[in-house]
Parts: sequence; structure tokens; C-alpha cells
Amino acid sequence: MNIYILLFDNFRTLDVFGPVDVFGEVSEFTLHYCSLVGGLVYSSHHVPIMTEVMPLTIFSDSIIFIPGGIGTRSLVNDVGFTKALTHIIPQASYCLTVYTGSALVAKTGLLEGKTATSNKKAWSWVTSVNPQVNWQYHARWCIDVCFYTSSGISAGTDMALGFVADLYGQERSRLIADSMEYVWNNQSYNDPFAEPM
Repeated sequence: MNIYILLFDNFRTLDVFGPVDVFGEVSEFTLHYCSLVGGLVYSSHHVPIMTEVMPLTIFSDSIIFIPGGIGTRSLVNDVGFTKALTHIIPQASYCLTVYTGSALVAKTGLLEGKTATSNKKAWSWVTSVNPQVNWQYHARWCIDVCFYTSSGISAGTDMALGFVADLYGQERSRLIADSMEYVWNNQSYNDPFAEPM
């Protein structure tokens, strides 16, 4: 399966590289670092990533992965970006988001009526992007058909392990977590950062 990691300037570094460390251990996955126009993209911590141009036509067994970060605040109003997501996402088998990446997908309307979550520190903003989404505050990550959305920044790694477990079994994810020396929160509903509303 091809995983298209869709990057943009000022994405949150750990949103990408926590899950990438998981996905990179799965031999069935091929990772592609993409942006709409290709070239260098910089994380919010000034990490430069050379990206491919995101293909507008992909195989149906592909995965779209969208991080969050401060860059989503302006990108959510980029009509061209939203149009591209609206075209690409339905072609994929799965769409995974971390942090405020769910706001970008919510803007397309593809999450309307579906269960999703996001970072609690950006909760008011993300949920205002599209109130027609069934936003879940108390969730580390959510699954609704082909959409996996995760909460705060490190939650993406928990979700990535959960995604691998759904595809290939819990034991495989446990082995990956152990190799990373990572304590996996494998309960999607257990979000220790969700304060009482």
C-alpha cells in the first residue's frame, strides 16, 4: 500500500515522524512525502523535507496521511488545497489525520455526519470549521469507515499503531512499539489530555 504523506509549510514535526516511525516498520507500506507543488517544505521546527508532487490520481489501495500544525490555520481557507483534497481522498482506501489535520478534511465536507476528533487545545477552532462533523472530545483517536482522526500531537503515533493493528493484528503493533521503546496507548477512547468540558 502506498502512503501519501501530504505536507505543507508549518506542519507539526511529531505529527509526521511519530507515525512514520511506525509505518516505516511495515514492509507492506511504501511511503511518499508529498505536497501539492513538490519541493522543499518546512515543519514548524524548521525541518526541511523534499517532497514529490502529490498525484491527483492514486490507486484505490492507497492511504492519505495529513498532519496538523500551525500551517493548517491558513491552509483551511486555501480553496485550491481544499479542492485537491476533495478530489484525492475519495480515491484512497483510508485517510488518516493527526492534530488539526482533521480540520482540513472537515473543510472538504467529507467528514460530515462522521465521527472525528482533534487536538483539545485547538478544539474550538477545529470544530468551528465544520459543525456538521460528529466531533468526539473524549477520544485519543476515532475511526469512521475509512477515516482515522487523532487527537493531540503524540496521539498520531498511538493511532498509527492502532491502524497497523486493525490491518495486521495487535501483536504486530506491539512488536513495533517495543522496537521503538514506546508505551502504546492502545485504547482509542482513553485520552488523558481531554479535560472535563
